[in-house]
This record gives sequence, structure tokens and C-alpha cells, in this order.
Amino acid sequence: MTTDRRVLVHPDKESLAGSVAARFITKVIDILDEFDDATVVLTGGTMGSAVLAAIRSSAAADTIDWSRINFWWGDERFVPKGDPDRNDLQAREALLDHIPIDESRVHAFPASDEVADLDEAARVYARELAAAAPEGAAYPRFDIMFLGVGPDGHIASLFPGHDEIRITDATVVPVRNSPKPPPERLSLTLPVIQSADRIWMVLAGADKASAIGLALAGASTDEVPVAGAQGRKRTVFFVDREAAAEVPESLIAPSY
Repeated sequence: MTTDRRVLVHPDKESLAGSVAARFITKVIDILDEFDDATVVLTGGTMGSAVLAAIRSSAAADTIDWSRINFWWGDERFVPKGDPDRNDLQAREALLDHIPIDESRVHAFPASDEVADLDEAARVYARELAAAAPEGAAYPRFDIMFLGVGPDGHIASLFPGHDEIRITDATVVPVRNSPKPPPERLSLTLPVIQSADRIWMVLAGADKASAIGLALAGASTDEVPVAGAQGRKRTVFFVDREAAAEVPESLIAPSY
């Protein structure tokens, strides 16, 4: 696991979303120059959607061959298909419905009205991950994984002190007691998250400052799950000034 964690500070939410969008487009083009396809893991939330909208509105968006991009999600709310709480719906409205994607490469978590129960949904997604993986692996290569971070330090739907953060023998975990509604969710497990080449966390607002500060100060993953969010090649906190309030100046990078 890499120890290369960087904090990039932006003046405000708008410049933050635009900067991440530009970096994403550049990096995906680089990945497609090296590989036949690129695999991206999406997140929900205000900033997750803002970044996708900024990608869509970028004049450079057309330089990406979107038909070669695989899309997955790090977590999902277990609600009916089309529910506005679903991360996949937010992603579609912000970006996916507006670009020439290959629908067979879009891998949304099962909705509550598509499977019998939460456990079955987790099994279905785990099988889908395995089907896309190289021989002998349980999940594919993840080039870029976007992660949301809560004020409590949770990532995906792995919450502080909850059993799910400690699970290492599964790729997908059902979550039944989320402290943040809705209570039932699905999430990739920490080992899968840590397998990503690049983990990008896009955070804005003063309520995120403590979680970032604790993670960078060496807090335990059990108490502050974002402390365990480290990619194989690069881990970046893209933040606005408010979210960076508790980050030591020495940890702020001048560039990606």
C-alpha cells in the first residue's frame, strides 16, 4: 500500500469540482493510452455529483472514448430503482445519461425492488465483480476510485466502530444499521477499496475538516475509516479551504 497521500486545496467548491474534473479527464486519457479500457468507481453526495457535472460541462469531455470506460460504485443505498437517494441515479443525471457510454460497462448495485433482500443484493454484486475480474481474482483493476467522506470519517458505507469496516473475507458487504439514513446499504469492503490504483476523495465544508485531520494524524481505521483509504499508487484529498482547516501546512501539496 502506498504512503503517498496528498492534500490539494482549492479556494471554493466550484473551483474544486472543476479542478478534479480536469484532472480526471487527463488521467483517464493517460490510462486509455496504456490499457484497452479504464475502470472508475463512483460515489454519491453533493461533491461527487458536482465533479461529474463539471466533467460533463468540460469542453475536453469529448476527448475521452467513453465506450471504453467501466463504471462501478463504492456503495449504494438499498432503495428501489429510480429512487432519488440512489447514487447511480445521481451519477446518471449528472453525467452518464449525457455521454456515449457502453451500458454493458455500467455496473450499478441491485435495487431493493430487483432482488429478494439485502444479502442477495450483496451476493449479486460480488458475482458481478468476480465476472469482470482477471482469472483467479475476485474483482477487476480499479484505476480511479472516488470516495465520499462523512463528517464522522466514514467512507463508502463503512462507518466508525461498525463491524463492516473490519470485514476482510468478502468483496461486498450488506449494511443494516447505517447511522445515516437510509439504514440499509451495500458497500465495497476495505480490502477492495485499498486495491484501487488511485483513491480520490473530494471534500468541501468545515464539517469535513476534523475527519481529514484525524486521518492524516494517524487515527485508527476502526475509529476513522477514512484513515484506511489508501490506494496502491496515489491517494489524494481534493478539498476546499474550509475542509483543509485542520491539515498541517506541511502536508499540503502544491500539485497533483
